[in-house]
Amino acid sequence: MSDFDVAVIGGGVIGVSAAHALAERGARVVLLERGALCSGASYGNAGWISPSHGTPLPAPGVIRQALRWLFDPESPFYVKPRPSLELARWLWGFLRAASAPRAAETMRVNRQLIVASLARYEKLGAELGDDFGFARRGLVVACESDEGLAKARHELELLQRLGGEGQALGAAELRARLPGAAPSLRGGVWFPEDAHLDPERFVLALARRASELGAQLETGQEVLELETAGRRVTRVVATRGEFRAQQVVLAAGAWSPGVVSRLGLALPVQAAKGYSVTVRCRPDRLADPVLLSEAKVAVTPLGDRLRFAGTLELAGLDLSVNARRVRAILRAAERFLPGLAESPRLETWRGLRPLCPDDKPVLGRPRAFDNLVIATGHGMSGISQGPMTGRLVAELCLGVAPSLPLAPFSPDRFG
Repeated sequence: MSDFDVAVIGGGVIGVSAAHALAERGARVVLLERGALCSGASYGNAGWISPSHGTPLPAPGVIRQALRWLFDPESPFYVKPRPSLELARWLWGFLRAASAPRAAETMRVNRQLIVASLARYEKLGAELGDDFGFARRGLVVACESDEGLAKARHELELLQRLGGEGQALGAAELRARLPGAAPSLRGGVWFPEDAHLDPERFVLALARRASELGAQLETGQEVLELETAGRRVTRVVATRGEFRAQQVVLAAGAWSPGVVSRLGLALPVQAAKGYSVTVRCRPDRLADPVLLSEAKVAVTPLGDRLRFAGTLELAGLDLSVNARRVRAILRAAERFLPGLAESPRLETWRGLRPLCPDDKPVLGRPRAFDNLVIATGHGMSGISQGPMTGRLVAELCLGVAPSLPLAPFSPDRFG
């Protein structure tokens, strides 16, 4: 049995960011990942770092739209009907979080975390040799309806109240930024603060750096049990070993609730399945990331590849591919940006993102345990929030005052 200062459970962007931040501060850290590093939600997502991330999923206007989408298998937000008390409780929490004041507060604290992460990315770019395609080219939101345009401009107003930047675009201005856009598009918004990267390349580059700093990275290690004594986790039992550590960090994404369920901790985290399709595409076809507003599809240029990512499907820990939802993404891409989605397809991917009902991550110590830190529930913002989450985890584990207030992200906020 090995002894460490910190054991981190999970090898996606959150776990790897935590392991790196701990190792660079001199901690003896082991990371345990059930599969391969970056094999889950961190692999095939859009790769956005988005300080412009606007209205959270639970918000007054979003609720009305979501109710029209919920049970449409091709909609951007789909709930697979199934008997589940946990899902029913999650949906009730989602509805409770949908007030205007709560949505505004969520937007504020999530933006703080993303802005701090963006600063960390720029530092990491220098440290890692920018080996992950990091580019700060902003984000274009493209709208095909007057209603969508009004919503995008409302989000711009909310962002500007928080100190963010953006510019409303008319139809001609939008086409100047997106020469290949469909003539039917009505306009959009330009957010200059945003950045993007190749998520797999980033996580693997950061993992290599963490290993160089002394972190022990263990793959194929599914955690079976957390043994406890009183208010402490004393041992992590995995499929190929047992590990003792002074501190334990749970960053297992959508699998986190199952890991701590035996401890009497209930994490209201649902697996939110997302899809992406990556195609071969000349770099000059699209320079900047684009959000296809009404379809909720993200388009990211990745060198000689182009990635279309979208949809949110609550179907439990189900990794099956729903071909209808993949086709819906490609149809939306063709409608907004004709010709791009017809490029040679390289990969169709799906992953399970951990989503809390209030669309804020869980980040902190549960009051029942003195040496457990939970870092999960980042939803569709794992890449956006990952590096700063890792730094905050390291600060908690090492007894350093946190760089950002953690009360909004408390594991105990759900009761």
